[in-house]
Amino acid sequence: MIHKLTFDDIDSAETMTIRSVNVRRCLFFGVLSFFAWSISLVVSSGTLAADDSTPNQSDAGLQFFESKVRPVLVEHCYPCHSAEAGAAEGNLRLDTQAGMRTGGDRGPVLIAGDPSNSWLIRSIGHHDPDLKMPPKQERLPDSVIAELKKWIEIGAPDPRIGEPSEQSAWERSDDDFWAYQKPRPVGAPNIHANDWPKQPLDCFVLARLETHDQSPSPDAPPHELLRRLYFDLVGLPPSPERLLAFTESVKKNGLDRALAREVDRLLATPQFGERWGRHWLDVARFAESSGTEANISFPYAWRYRDYVIDCFNEDVPFDRFITEQLAGDQLPFDNAAERARLLIATGFLAVGPKNLDATDEEQFRADVVDEQIDTVTRALLGNSVACARCHDHKFDPFTMKDYYALAGIFASTQTFFGTAVSPANRIGGDPLRLPDVIGQTILHDSIPPERVETLTRQLAALRAEKADMDAAQKAMFSGKQPEKMFTLRDALRVFWQSGGIEGQLEKVSDSGEALPLAMGVLDAETAADAPLHERGDVKRLGPTIPRAVPQVLQSHTQTYAIPHDQSGRLQMARWLADPDHPLVSRVIVNRVWKHLFGTGLVATVDNFGVTGEPPSHPELLDTLSVQFVENGWSIKQLVRGLVLSRTYRQSSTFREAAFEQDPENRSLWRMPKRRLEAEYIRDAMLAVSGELDPTRPDGSLVGRVIGDKPISLIGLDKRLPADLDGSLQRSVYLPVIRDRLPDVLDLFDFAEPSLVTGNRETTNVPIQALYLLNSPFLEQRSEGFAKRLFSEPGSVKQRIEKAFQLCFSRAPTPDETERSIAYLQSDESNTNDADEIVPDKWRTFCQALLCTGEFRNLD
Repeated sequence: MIHKLTFDDIDSAETMTIRSVNVRRCLFFGVLSFFAWSISLVVSSGTLAADDSTPNQSDAGLQFFESKVRPVLVEHCYPCHSAEAGAAEGNLRLDTQAGMRTGGDRGPVLIAGDPSNSWLIRSIGHHDPDLKMPPKQERLPDSVIAELKKWIEIGAPDPRIGEPSEQSAWERSDDDFWAYQKPRPVGAPNIHANDWPKQPLDCFVLARLETHDQSPSPDAPPHELLRRLYFDLVGLPPSPERLLAFTESVKKNGLDRALAREVDRLLATPQFGERWGRHWLDVARFAESSGTEANISFPYAWRYRDYVIDCFNEDVPFDRFITEQLAGDQLPFDNAAERARLLIATGFLAVGPKNLDATDEEQFRADVVDEQIDTVTRALLGNSVACARCHDHKFDPFTMKDYYALAGIFASTQTFFGTAVSPANRIGGDPLRLPDVIGQTILHDSIPPERVETLTRQLAALRAEKADMDAAQKAMFSGKQPEKMFTLRDALRVFWQSGGIEGQLEKVSDSGEALPLAMGVLDAETAADAPLHERGDVKRLGPTIPRAVPQVLQSHTQTYAIPHDQSGRLQMARWLADPDHPLVSRVIVNRVWKHLFGTGLVATVDNFGVTGEPPSHPELLDTLSVQFVENGWSIKQLVRGLVLSRTYRQSSTFREAAFEQDPENRSLWRMPKRRLEAEYIRDAMLAVSGELDPTRPDGSLVGRVIGDKPISLIGLDKRLPADLDGSLQRSVYLPVIRDRLPDVLDLFDFAEPSLVTGNRETTNVPIQALYLLNSPFLEQRSEGFAKRLFSEPGSVKQRIEKAFQLCFSRAPTPDETERSIAYLQSDESNTNDADEIVPDKWRTFCQALLCTGEFRNLD
């Protein structure tokens, strides 16, 4: 059931005040009744009623465990608390989920959701003098402890259920596992209702329905279908004018032709790239700061964001798209603009989170390589080879040799993330210089040539002083008396001053002209194979592993020899783009399907491994994957075929009998109801209020205002909006600062920007209602919405009808019209003359419409 706007029980809220805002009757009860209704539905379905002892097992949570938690446990805990080590000190094993939650002599080592009362945190934080872990070692770094705290806070997700202790997955036979076999198309199956399909894919869906004695749902009404299409393709609601034109076209030409024309028109708009580029940015873990405690901004990350949006608008073939992102620096180019574009593409490998508080440069570089391996394999293979950093993968057929074969590729790559260094380390973040291109956006300023000369002299003096410091240190270590003595203050002064000057000079030419800069990668000066690290420890080196792609995935594709003087990224990209690759086309087709149908054919969109879900329609997935490659890897053609299917047209109406048989809708007996993502809730508000600015901003708020400053130091910067949400442009251009997201993104389940995210979670929590009630952004949009309605002539009834069309793409019901008129004319000071209606009534009426469940949900 869709929650329609109601004004029931509005007799005592007139004096209600929340945060000194006088909330009118319709607003308060309309919003709060919806949230009470929606939360009760979630609880009754069991999604919020899980036992506290059960960890949160979401895809993002499990990914966080594998990338942040398991490596720490393996390195620091397993030597004393694992079956492999043959030790369980204190009767405690930490190599299984059950062992960790049952605990040892002291009881459970963690309480999900409560890190402060978890023994794990108390022991590694050295809070108890009698229990300091790991024993006989220095306290773990603050960044590691913070990640373990975060893991417990989100429910301690842990995939180690029934994990094999003696036999790794790679030792078992995986030759017949479906995901590692080449996709093979099959002919459309036989069906009885031959008049239902519109696309070949419909036959696969209908065949499964008929096999289970089910039937598809009727077509959605045209207005509902158009609204669904608009949000899915461009992330905006259709205007009343487009709705009228579409309705007339359906009457004149029939639904098939009217729909095809509308789809082609939307695919050609720049808004398509803004909508679908954001899907890839979720997967690419795009953000504009490093994260962790330092959280220093990435002032050039916006270039990669714009590159992605442009690629989707230009329908760059997906095989070319991934090749550019992995090895654009090694591809041929015709001019400076193309060279710049290809360098910007490699930002895919550079925008990940980085621990700039690290004091060990070798460990830092190993962590950057690990993050790149994890991102590439999750994004394109639907598997995380990074799980094999410390041990052979426990479930999937990836070995430590596979991991370090890839590690050699990325260790032979130099990453340019273009931000300031931390005083705690010597790890620089040089930007990647781009070729000069006419009209290229540059956010930082030029400086006078005289200033360049002055800075150059100052830097030379500081470097000379640094050389003296190094000589003094060397003399002291050799037992000699240094010629000069230096204090720690001297060292810090030289470090900060030289770093600041270098940061200024690297942004300009020798004459002071501002240079175009970006994030990205290049091959390192020296390419070399990487040694295996025992237990992932950078200090425990094993045999050298030749650079290569994972062994289990080589059988169906051509592999490319890696030249000794190249990193191997280009050869890896060509291997991934091979038409016969068993995973790449399947993974992206499944991602696209998920965004249009709510759930992927493989529900675990980031996990095509043994622990992931099998496909609901395996023949359909294979057939679509092969067709995708045959159609030139075109995302637009894939999207077009899916939205023109009869499966996509289905109504979302609830059918009890079908639900009882298939409550998860894996047979696709209807279109699921879906809540809009955070960005499109915000964009829709701007659209209906008439305030949306469709232009692309120059750069980003991060680059323009924050630069490369530590985020923690600019939280009160008066140049920044309080919630980082001061623009009227599309939400894809809002700043994505790790751990400091704009309110609307943070509250409505934006993708975690530090992780590959193919499937955002959807929550219903009271704080969302409070945001809708009290947000200055929403109040401003409500004011703009009311002004828009009053800017056009018409009666109260006509304005109400226009409001419903703008918000819901439908006319109000007679009951909704009657109640709306009664509310808007309820003040005794009002007359029946529409021009004399108190504007504040219209503002609260408009805010109530923007707050309803129907506004932020799709049928």
